[in-house]
Amino acid sequence: MLNWQFLLFVALCVATGVQLFYHLFFFSRLAFYKARQKTVSQTHPVSVVICARDEAENLATNLPGSLVQEYKTTHEVVVVNDNSFDDSKYVLEEFQRSFKQLQVVELTQEARMIPGKKFPLSIGIRTAKHEVLLLTDADCVPASEHWINSMQDAYHEDTEIVLGYGPYHRQKGFLNKLIRWETFHSAIQYLSYALAGIPYMGVGRNLSYKKLVFFRHKGFSAHNNVPGGDDDLFINAAATRRNTRINIDPSSFTLSKPALSWQQWKTQKKRHYTTSKFYKPLHKFLLAFYAFSQFIFYPLLIACAIVYDWRIALVIFGGKTIIQGMMFYKAMVKLGEKDLFPFFLFFDLWMFVYYLVFAPALARKPKQSWK
Repeated sequence: MLNWQFLLFVALCVATGVQLFYHLFFFSRLAFYKARQKTVSQTHPVSVVICARDEAENLATNLPGSLVQEYKTTHEVVVVNDNSFDDSKYVLEEFQRSFKQLQVVELTQEARMIPGKKFPLSIGIRTAKHEVLLLTDADCVPASEHWINSMQDAYHEDTEIVLGYGPYHRQKGFLNKLIRWETFHSAIQYLSYALAGIPYMGVGRNLSYKKLVFFRHKGFSAHNNVPGGDDDLFINAAATRRNTRINIDPSSFTLSKPALSWQQWKTQKKRHYTTSKFYKPLHKFLLAFYAFSQFIFYPLLIACAIVYDWRIALVIFGGKTIIQGMMFYKAMVKLGEKDLFPFFLFFDLWMFVYYLVFAPALARKPKQSWK
């Protein structure tokens, strides 16, 4: 009869094998990714769509980044001011005096039975004049003046959706590194899955798709009752192997202001996790299988080192760490997060605590407002 110590060792091997599978089959695609060269380049008219609610300060700081883009082809910036009580209206009116491409939509009545950001975003998309939509948030700023050009250039003949990357500003402090690590860890998953032909989400901080996709799926009607998901749930339903591409050129990034307190970040993450329960079954299985293997790896490693054979446990840990480190490093370089690499082992261990803290959010009822 197999003893329980050996069963622990087998469980550790299985968890390690699962982890290596994800790193070698999925994450390696991003780590070694090279964008396919286009034989013919074409610029498209683009509508940038931004929703804002009581974002006067962020609009004053970040909106100029979208308005001064170096893009010679026709484009516009549509800002939907959703029932703001601050000075957003006056900030936008001031910008309109200097930038003719700025279109402002003022909403003065709350949408019934459609909580969250989806109604104002739908209005912005319907108002947009051009087929190619580029979405971002009021608290985001393009990382370069070539953001519009880079994102639209990722479209090929059969492309309908382009997934971008939206990192957070690099600041001092441990919390900033933790937030940026979690953002990177999410990105390496959704970008790698897309490269593997299994796109499952995008982030509203930096996302592009065509209006025809929006209308083909009847907007957000399939999940209008869910406050969140205007980005990830829509992409989960609309993205396919053939119609989705990624863009990780540094000029295509948008930068966001990170949370300044643990409680603020915790609230943000819990709100985001309430939508993942609505993903397609395959996506939920793949994400949960990876998370579970990551969650149990270190407890099994420690247990095997104590009760089985610490030398074997050390070899397993070393082999996994080398492969994991290689994939993370190359992906971090591509996403401009290389300074996080010296801490990746700590962050990998931290994920055990992370799942304990945020897993209950999967069963929590979503908050009914987006601000």
